[in-house]
Amino acid sequence: MAGQIHILWAGTAPSAHVDALNVAGSVAEARELLDAMRLSNEIDFDAAVIDVEQLSEGAFTLLRHLRARTSRRYMPIFFWSSGGATDERVKAFAAGADDWVHGSIDAQELLARLMRGLGLRLRIDGLLDETERLYELSLTDGLTQVANHRHFQERLRDEFRRAQRYDDPLALVLLDLDHFKDVNDKHGHVAGDQVLRDVASAIKKSVRETDFVARYGGEEFAVVLPKTQLAGALTVAERVWADVAKLPLGGANGASFHVTASLGLAGYPSRSVASAEQLVRCADEALYRAKREGRNKIAIYQASSFAEAV
Repeated sequence: MAGQIHILWAGTAPSAHVDALNVAGSVAEARELLDAMRLSNEIDFDAAVIDVEQLSEGAFTLLRHLRARTSRRYMPIFFWSSGGATDERVKAFAAGADDWVHGSIDAQELLARLMRGLGLRLRIDGLLDETERLYELSLTDGLTQVANHRHFQERLRDEFRRAQRYDDPLALVLLDLDHFKDVNDKHGHVAGDQVLRDVASAIKKSVRETDFVARYGGEEFAVVLPKTQLAGALTVAERVWADVAKLPLGGANGASFHVTASLGLAGYPSRSVASAEQLVRCADEALYRAKREGRNKIAIYQASSFAEAV
């Protein structure tokens, strides 16, 4: 760990203890509260020792500052004092201190406590990383690596609330691959899975970074377009529609083929759309209109009627 661990000592640090902690990394000393806060803004510390007697109430100010600004999800922070009544120690722990160490503590014991705190931090970070990874997996479609249906529903509700709050437009595109069953029947399910992956990738490349792509289910995909009027959504949909049709695809027998898609668009604000669920319903109706009209086209939902776009 030498050279990688940064430790803040706020107060007057005994040289023997600084030497011991330098074994774990590097110690930066600050005798005044403002100096300690300035250092903490410049250095991303891994641990801190705060001299309660020297900083007085400033010790709690620094503690709150460190907890608020550090990028560490857990940071061992020790309060250092030559005394400390029970109520003082309770106050420190309640404020977020990890340990209260007496000024007479042996330097090697302080180092051992610090290393234990750093080891705990590593374990906590590992558990949080794994939790985040599992959470991301729960929101991602395993085949196509775009968002899954659950994530789509959550994101659409969030974007719809945001659009309502700030009076912004919002558009939704639903895409369905035409005659996808024929792909599986003629080229096999392995080829069909690859088609879905390629289509998902093509959609992501065809939309903006601010747009949200999800696998809606089966061979259907959804694209949420924040702050986008229907005219802008149509431009995006036309690009997606054309890029999907141009995809070079191949089956298990080496035969090349292409797929086409039908797309339905709906937008907010609209007389027919008062919720995220209604926006989906309108885009779905537009999609089925495109399919009924012969597939391989785009249809836009309007409050009183449908408008065929392509």
